[in-house]
Amino acid sequence: MRGGYSRSLTFGLSLLVATAASLASAADLPQLGKSSDKDVIAAMTREEKVNLVTGTGMRMPGQPPSAQAPVVGNTQQGVPGAAGTTFAIPRLSIPAVVVADGPAGLRIQATRGDDKSKTYYCTHFPIETLLASSWDTELVERVGRAMGNEVKEYGVDVLLGPAMNTHRNPLGGRNFEYYSEDPLVSGRMAAAMIRGVQSQGVGTSAKHFVANDHEWNRNTIDVKVGQRALREIYLHAFEIAVREGQPWTVMSSYNKVNGTYTSESPALLTGVLRKDWGYDGLVMTDWFGGKDAIAQMKAGNELLMPGTPAQRTALLAALESGELGEDVLDRNVARILEFVRRTPSFLGTPHSDAPDLKAHAAVARQAAAEGMVLLKNQGALPLAPSVRVALLGNASYSPIPGGTGSGNVNRAYTISLAQGLKEAGHAIDAALAEAYPRYIDDENKKLPPRTPFQAPPLIAELAVANGDVERLARETDTAVVTIGRNSGEGRDRTREDFELTAAEKAQIQDLATAFHAQKKKLVVVLNVAGVLETVSWRDIPDAILLAWQPGQEAGYAISDVLTGRTAPSGRLATTFPVKWEDVPSSANFPGKVLEGPDPNATGFRAGQARAAEVTYDDDIWVGYRHYATKGVKTAYPFGYGLGYTTFQIGDLKLGGREFQKELQASVKVTNSGKAAGREVVQLYLSAPGKALPKPTLELKGFAKTKLLKPGESETVSFTLTARDLASFDAASSSWVAEAGTYTVKIGASSEDIRQTATFAKTTEEKIAGVSTSIGQ
Repeated sequence: MRGGYSRSLTFGLSLLVATAASLASAADLPQLGKSSDKDVIAAMTREEKVNLVTGTGMRMPGQPPSAQAPVVGNTQQGVPGAAGTTFAIPRLSIPAVVVADGPAGLRIQATRGDDKSKTYYCTHFPIETLLASSWDTELVERVGRAMGNEVKEYGVDVLLGPAMNTHRNPLGGRNFEYYSEDPLVSGRMAAAMIRGVQSQGVGTSAKHFVANDHEWNRNTIDVKVGQRALREIYLHAFEIAVREGQPWTVMSSYNKVNGTYTSESPALLTGVLRKDWGYDGLVMTDWFGGKDAIAQMKAGNELLMPGTPAQRTALLAALESGELGEDVLDRNVARILEFVRRTPSFLGTPHSDAPDLKAHAAVARQAAAEGMVLLKNQGALPLAPSVRVALLGNASYSPIPGGTGSGNVNRAYTISLAQGLKEAGHAIDAALAEAYPRYIDDENKKLPPRTPFQAPPLIAELAVANGDVERLARETDTAVVTIGRNSGEGRDRTREDFELTAAEKAQIQDLATAFHAQKKKLVVVLNVAGVLETVSWRDIPDAILLAWQPGQEAGYAISDVLTGRTAPSGRLATTFPVKWEDVPSSANFPGKVLEGPDPNATGFRAGQARAAEVTYDDDIWVGYRHYATKGVKTAYPFGYGLGYTTFQIGDLKLGGREFQKELQASVKVTNSGKAAGREVVQLYLSAPGKALPKPTLELKGFAKTKLLKPGESETVSFTLTARDLASFDAASSSWVAEAGTYTVKIGASSEDIRQTATFAKTTEEKIAGVSTSIGQ
């Protein structure tokens, strides 16, 4: 017994000594935040470094890693439903960092495990296209602050947004996640969103860098684009966002640009981002983006998400063989450590899991109403108080708050237009209010199962018999019909989706005929993800309100505009063409498949084409640049929108007749109508175009007035810089402002110019050279 006791004591003392030695050893290790990053990196093993540059993977039960889809990431680590996490290295005080979607609000799971006592709902804000249509950067920044607060309070470190690819074609499947066809609007809106989100101590990821302008074959497609178009159109929005917003991270896109995957392109990630723009943040891949982990490390894509075992194996083998230098890996690890030190997870920022969702809903409601665009109004709006409404259209009762995929949000509710109008004091025809929800519920039950990123098929509109239409015209005061369209990640829209169905057009015509016979009005509301054809039917209704996809407060916000509670002040940030064939990219959208499957493709790439390719033959002639310069008639031009009042724009003044280092311009805006409202003032510039062909006009500034009462005026000012005058000269790889006469054009749209003035630039000026060509 004594001997047993002695052996136990000896073992116990040995264990204590070993533990103490281990603790002493750990205490001697460098710690992130207390030691230099250089010392922390020196203390890391190769395996730890490789782990740090690759995420922890996706946890989707029942699916092997190779079969995971490159969309809508989902992890149960950290914050359930977030898109991914990074590896933690506790012995060096390096925590795991949590990143989550997305552009319309934080996307995490609403419930966790078996605990149903608490929910984790997030606010579904309006889509980015609607926010851009507000032309109000202060409003967008306010949305960003609310969104960022939810990111912080739910324990997430980085929001994977904003997205700012270009509305190159109306059929782009994720256009709803993007702002505009114009890089200035996209860049300034994204910068405002970034500032708002990051004001809460959390990060953003500006995406998808770059030219991920449609969804078709997005993992293999090679975008062939000229250097001028790439710089002036597709990169410029990101440049503005990086310089003015300073996002913590940038997300490289899936596609290739001129032969190289963006995540493997030193020219883009090191040349453009870091050398040309001075970016000092982190670059991460889109989920499963790119092909060659070694090439991604060398290019400056520091974090591979969501991370796979195959990537870690490849990186370790490349380090062993010398294909990947330790210095390159250390450089990328250093950038990740700089990023980690900024995060709430590292700083120990407390979170409540209880953001003020009621306050954020109010922000979402205001933003939605401010971004809706009144396309037509012939005395139908605003609705008189307490009118009886014949409310038709599936989307009037089952609104579409936003698109599907990573841009979706797990929200607590969605307000229908029926609810919104009722709460505003309007009576909804009882028979319709009973029939539509029952019909929609029955039809939804018939739909086949789908993945989270697939938009549901369009349910046929409830057929309303002619006899019922006649009754509605007699018994109600106004007809309102909502047309719904959705869009989702992973696929583009179709030509059929771009146009109204025969049944939809027939319903609009039948309603107009019946209600006009009774001297009553018909209003059409468009609850849509993107641009539609309107010319074939727009003459039929008395008013058309473009509500886009307004988020969870949809019904309240639409009602606010229809009733005049909020004066409509949205303006189009993307052109509505007369027909799809008029779109400059229609001839080669979305691209072509090259022959044969990729023999090396595994997982989600298996069976895909070896490659797909699209040539941006439209060059710089995207959107209004094409329509205005080529004289192509539009349905509704860029910048267009009506209100419940009118405005005079006059007294344009320039700070001089000759351009020096910069030039000031100011203009006076007066509410000349009978109701309060806000106007969007747009400054376009026409350049000489001696050496390079120039568009007839290009947007160089915009400002939204405060709410002006009838007769009230406001003066808005702009500053033009040399860069605003410049175009990209591919021959010299530089931005050049030509000598000659420039014309300032102030307008209410690209086709509604109210004031002009000219100034001269006496000498040609090279503004800045760039580091390299992209994929020459």
